[in-house]
Amino acid sequence: MNNEITRWLQRDPDPKSRQELQQLVAENATAELADRFNGRLEFGTAGLRGVVGAGPNRMNRLVIQETATGLGQYLLRTDSAAAHKGVVIGYDGRPDSRQFAHDTAAALVAQGIKVYLTIKVAATPIVAFGVKHLHAAAAVVVTASHNPPAYNGFKVYWNNGAQIIPPHDAGIAAEIDKATQSELHLMDLAEAEAKGLLVWLDEAYYQDYRQAINNNPLLNNHHNPQEIRLAYTAMHGVGAEMAETLLADAGFEHVYSVAAQREPDGAFPTVKFPNPEEPGAMDLVIAEAKQHGAILACANDPDADRFAVAVRRNDGEYQMLTGDQVGTLFGYYLLTHVQASTSLVGNTIVSSTLLGKIATALGAQYYQTLTGFKWLTNVAMDRQTPEQQFLFAYEEALGYTIGNTVWDKDGLSALVAFSQLTAELTANGQTVWDQLEAIYREYGLYINAQRSIALDPTAAPIGDSLRAMPPQAIAGLAIHSTEDFKTSLRTFADGSVEAIDLPISDVLIYHLEEGARVVVRPSGTEPKLKCYYEVVEPMSQEETFEHAQLRAQETMDRLIAQHQASL
Repeated sequence: MNNEITRWLQRDPDPKSRQELQQLVAENATAELADRFNGRLEFGTAGLRGVVGAGPNRMNRLVIQETATGLGQYLLRTDSAAAHKGVVIGYDGRPDSRQFAHDTAAALVAQGIKVYLTIKVAATPIVAFGVKHLHAAAAVVVTASHNPPAYNGFKVYWNNGAQIIPPHDAGIAAEIDKATQSELHLMDLAEAEAKGLLVWLDEAYYQDYRQAINNNPLLNNHHNPQEIRLAYTAMHGVGAEMAETLLADAGFEHVYSVAAQREPDGAFPTVKFPNPEEPGAMDLVIAEAKQHGAILACANDPDADRFAVAVRRNDGEYQMLTGDQVGTLFGYYLLTHVQASTSLVGNTIVSSTLLGKIATALGAQYYQTLTGFKWLTNVAMDRQTPEQQFLFAYEEALGYTIGNTVWDKDGLSALVAFSQLTAELTANGQTVWDQLEAIYREYGLYINAQRSIALDPTAAPIGDSLRAMPPQAIAGLAIHSTEDFKTSLRTFADGSVEAIDLPISDVLIYHLEEGARVVVRPSGTEPKLKCYYEVVEPMSQEETFEHAQLRAQETMDRLIAQHQASL
């Protein structure tokens, strides 16, 4: 390891991280050094993400320069026009993000690849938008999204505007490995600009994104927007300026932004964890909504690719909608405002199946993918036809894309769309809760939940155990069919089998009687099992919504308790 440390210190361009590493050596911090040098941050379909610090198993300037060099080499090898088409680069508000973005640019222009670099922080969807808008070969966003302050990341988009999927991840990773053993070449950005290799994306570019969102026909539903009040938080991220601008463009005059969380701050001082799904993260925006009598309390995560909302109830309190509830509301809203038979909508295998039921009833085409937005958009591009164009997709983890202005989740356009949906309901004398209840009465009351179970890291993979001794029932409910994404087979209770046309993944889905479902998926990063549950309760017209909810929750609690006990 000493040789690796010495070589790292020779290559590291950052005096700060060199000093950090030298301090660890001086303190003989063997465990910490082993952790930093035992392997390297793995480049995958989500790019890189990790804690900032010195060493190959951390995020730092040397890792970024090696990664960017590898990306550049892969682009030049796979796309003869890549150097001319260029790469879009943007970054979030974390302390190292600007430097990492500039290092990425310096490594790419040194290879003769044109770079379009944002002049300031940019929301992830604003950068992803640039791929198709500028006809670029790829894009890079330096962001750790909603991870804790110690993290940063490097996310890559391909020339179709979507996040990379195989085989590009492995191809880039192989070139990164070569870069770690080679001399790195960088070009000063002023020199690159003089040579025409660097184009700064100034305010005009941000206005291009703004105009594209405003021109999206799915975001032009103007039902008395001036009549509703909404609170908003950027959660110390980069979304506020564009979010407020887009809402104003759409006619929303009463928007109250949480001042303490409006400006980018990578320390995230007012939240323990800058993820809208985490307990307490929405407290300030809900307080802001109460102060102004707002109907909605809305949030973007720090890079503004996700959207969360709490909605005022009749008792004046605010309740968070789940990602599936927002996805269901969006799906129904959009499919009833367009010609459904010409539309394609989708979600992931762990998201609610209610969207599929609505799509089928309204005559739209529905598709499912593995978890991850990269699959939702890449599959959508493959599935859409001139007769059936992509309309909408979502994942239960608060990710939504409406139309194809951006081929990734976009929390900014989702904010506008949900505000317009709410304004239309308000104009018709209804609430978001009324709309949800109406959907449930028509299609069934769907509720979803997720639980994680810690596993013994030395034990055999639990998926293999479940495959060796497949259950016949779960919580007393018979299994109608089992989908095994590792074998790509769907097995029915009568023994018949059919193929699953999705990439291989270690996921099992059990479809139970009465419409219930259990999804079992080992975590890819830690020894735990993720379990996703869905129950469906029919609702009679006479039954109160509250009674049906209680009944559904009892069923859900029983399903979770008995399934977890069986594991």
